[in-house]
Amino acid sequence: MHERGSVGLVRPEDIDFPGAFALDCGRSLPGFRLRIERYGQLNAQRSNAVLICHALSGDHHAAGYHSESDRKPGWWEACIGPGKPIDTDRFHVVSLNNLGGCSGSSGPCTPGPDGQTAWGPDFPIVTVRDWVRSQDRLREHLGIERWAAVIGGSLGGMQALQWAIDLPERVAHAVAIAAAPRLSTQNIAFNEVARQAILTDPDYCEGHYAREGKRPARGLALARMLGHITYLSDAAMADKFGRELISGAPGYSFEPEFQVESYLRYQGSQFIDKFDALTYLRMTKALDYFDPARDYGGNLVDALKRVEARLLLLAFSRDWRFSPARSEEIVRAALRAGRDVSYACIDSPLGHDDFLVPVPEYTRIFGAYMLRVAEECA
Repeated sequence: MHERGSVGLVRPEDIDFPGAFALDCGRSLPGFRLRIERYGQLNAQRSNAVLICHALSGDHHAAGYHSESDRKPGWWEACIGPGKPIDTDRFHVVSLNNLGGCSGSSGPCTPGPDGQTAWGPDFPIVTVRDWVRSQDRLREHLGIERWAAVIGGSLGGMQALQWAIDLPERVAHAVAIAAAPRLSTQNIAFNEVARQAILTDPDYCEGHYAREGKRPARGLALARMLGHITYLSDAAMADKFGRELISGAPGYSFEPEFQVESYLRYQGSQFIDKFDALTYLRMTKALDYFDPARDYGGNLVDALKRVEARLLLLAFSRDWRFSPARSEEIVRAALRAGRDVSYACIDSPLGHDDFLVPVPEYTRIFGAYMLRVAEECA
């Protein structure tokens, strides 16, 4: 029995897009596949479709369950479903796994040009702009003229912003949660350390680990452990784990003795069973390259002058990876560009991961905004 307010059982769909698809890196794909899920009904006017863009380790499974025995729902169950901020009684929600992903869309784990052998390390590096262009092909396939909203948290919010800039006529609202206009130098540094953990793992095999019957599990686990440290605030980690020793006394060894050590090792060990190292490398590079102002002389105001959508920016007070100041950069630039923008900073202790959690003030503000979007679609 699954919780009330869930979309219930859902089924992934695979959609193939034939023909060469040019990428920012100068290479092209000979066609590609996107795996998606859909929740809620598309109205007669086809005006109530909402696109959900995922963060670094997300995928198409944003809400609901794949079977009655599933114990864990989609990654944004807190916000998608009947009566939730993204209300599936009002919206037709489309969620996808991005290009380069490892959950069914074309990526390093899927067959390459020969149709037999997996792409492996030969799969190109992709950018947020590449994702938006592929998602626009999906929009066309689904027969949707304009998204009622494009929504995402973290890297997903960056995609929402890129949508609003690159394809202004196709987006009515863009919602960017816990996002930034570009990565700080410190964030790029965190990503590089995570990549080096993978690239220097003896089992990486220059990216051909699957062919060799191996996987860089240690490196990927370390990358995930590092990421988790940045997703939680110092206060949240202290409240959750403290400095208590698991056994109550020092063991004078390098085995986990503090609760936080055990937690991080658990997170790393769980991650290696559900994610792929080559995808992790590509997702972090997409984060690093994201800078929509680059094509406008580095001027974010000029980039945002293209935007026709209404913008909602949400940030969290204890998020130090993408701090409120980064969302406020976007807000100030949008106001200077004369755009319609709303902003709220939610006081919450967790940190960056707050966008995944049903924090009451967050869901109230988010839900009120999305109610206005729904009323426009009616």
